[in-house]
Amino acid sequence: MGAQAGGPVSLGVPADDPAAAARLAGGLAPAAPALVLLFGSPRPVLPPVARALSRALPGVRIAGCSSAGEIGPFGYQRGTIVAVGFPRAAFRAEAIALPDQGGIPVSGWLTALRGLRARFPDRAGRSLFGVLLADGTACNEDVLAAALDAALPGIAVVGGSAGDGLDFGESVQILDGAPVRGAAVFVMVETALAVAEVSFAHFTPTARRAVVTRADPAGREIIELNAAPAAEEYARLAGLEAARMERADFARFPLLLRTGRRHHVRAISGVGPGGTLRLMSAVERGEVLTLGRAGDVTQGFADALEALPRPPLMVLGFDCILRRLAVERAGMTHRMAELFARYRVAGFNTYGEQHSGMHVNQTFVGLALMPAGAGP
Repeated sequence: MGAQAGGPVSLGVPADDPAAAARLAGGLAPAAPALVLLFGSPRPVLPPVARALSRALPGVRIAGCSSAGEIGPFGYQRGTIVAVGFPRAAFRAEAIALPDQGGIPVSGWLTALRGLRARFPDRAGRSLFGVLLADGTACNEDVLAAALDAALPGIAVVGGSAGDGLDFGESVQILDGAPVRGAAVFVMVETALAVAEVSFAHFTPTARRAVVTRADPAGREIIELNAAPAAEEYARLAGLEAARMERADFARFPLLLRTGRRHHVRAISGVGPGGTLRLMSAVERGEVLTLGRAGDVTQGFADALEALPRPPLMVLGFDCILRRLAVERAGMTHRMAELFARYRVAGFNTYGEQHSGMHVNQTFVGLALMPAGAGP
């Protein structure tokens, strides 16, 4: 995707291309980027490409992470590296590492984030937004999202949890061309463009509910639902065979936690030993969860993007891997590719999404970047 009227430029290359970094640098250089976001799989290919790209584009902030899949010029992709360049003419960016995500040093995070905010004084005609690239295996995104919301009130922050394909293994986060082990990466961006958040989840709550009667919060596991083995009770509620459940089933029937007037997905990543349910978000004993049912994976998404005040120059998108699996199972991959192309979506498939101070699952979240002051 080329840049339009000062908008970002995105491009993708095969991850196994020996000239991947050179091709990305050649495509990004004409845009004179202030910031490049880099998303890719498989995980080991990303650090060397990031280092080479950093050398090829001196002075450009480079942040990125490994993914469970990419969103690029041809829709959903795998085994690729997607780069998004933000032209210096319309963007200014700073990036920091929030260290030891597993240890959740919240006070240190808050100090660093407030210091970063102080470097962006409010200016007429300029908007601020934040991008979070979290460690998807550290299991503390809920606290991280809440800390960002407390430190940066009034600033739109969206992001995704870095992945490792469908292996749910280690992830890697990149800052200025180098891996930052165990850290989250946060990018603050100032832009002359108009900014709008986008969020869409393709599920509806059913009347079936369950109480978490035993859980391992640190491990994000439900041990018992309704005082029964968790996987067996979930299968009963969803009308599935416990012994034959797979990720696509979890995508069709998510567990929902109600917060205020909204339901948020607490997605299942798999079944653990002894019939536990492994989640991709926090869980606590005593929570009441509702069984959800997946709806149309494309029409509501199109409606959400069509509701934007004007056509975007680009949508920076973070889309849950379970949504992607649902799209693929429904045979709607080509339709999603058309929508991604129409609205110029670029980003990656995640192990979880962050927006509005929350960590959620099975949701598309993004930022639409639009011409400032233009009519619809």
